Amino acid sequence: MNGVTIIDHPLVQHKLTLLRDKTRSTKVFRELFNEIGTLLCYEVTRDLPLEMVDVETPLASMKSPVLAGKKLVLAPVGRAGNGFLEGMLNLVPSARVAHVGVYRDPRTLVAVEYFFKAPDDMAERLALILHPMLATGNSAVAAIDRLKEAGAKAVRIVCLLATPQAIERVRAHHPDVHIWTAAVDDTINEAGFILPGLGDVGDRMYGTR
Repeated sequence: MNGVTIIDHPLVQHKLTLLRDKTRSTKVFRELFNEIGTLLCYEVTRDLPLEMVDVETPLASMKSPVLAGKKLVLAPVGRAGNGFLEGMLNLVPSARVAHVGVYRDPRTLVAVEYFFKAPDDMAERLALILHPMLATGNSAVAAIDRLKEAGAKAVRIVCLLATPQAIERVRAHHPDVHIWTAAVDDTINEAGFILPGLGDVGDRMYGTR
């Protein structure tokens, strides 16, 4: 699929199946989400640029690679996106965090912004939008719009599940934004939830269902 990378690593697929199970407790669901966030971060950052620096080991001098340039900006969308944050920060602790407060109106499915805050130097950083459920694509497009308005020039989306219609919407509005996802499910229902999906991520993560 153009502009989309399916993360088919066995550990990702295994943990996704565990998350889909409706009998999973809030505690375990949250722990699994944290773990899968780390794994997804590992995949989406696979091509980050490196530069060579001088290092003195206990035995010798050498050239060794480090990340080049500014570090990442992690941009969780809504409360569900926060589920990825800790796991990704464990892997990239120097990353900045942009808060993208967007929720989907339950009647119209239109994205509504309630808060936004991003670093001043967005133009110099790679922004990873943490958007676990790419269902309609409305919230993702709104998040990309706001980050680009804040100066972001390089944006990627990291999600757990996506639908074909959401991918098409994101690609239509922002063809430069690549999407990483663990799976592409069939469709959404009238309430905008992914089918077969795994239910309302925020409710399952925070015990508000």
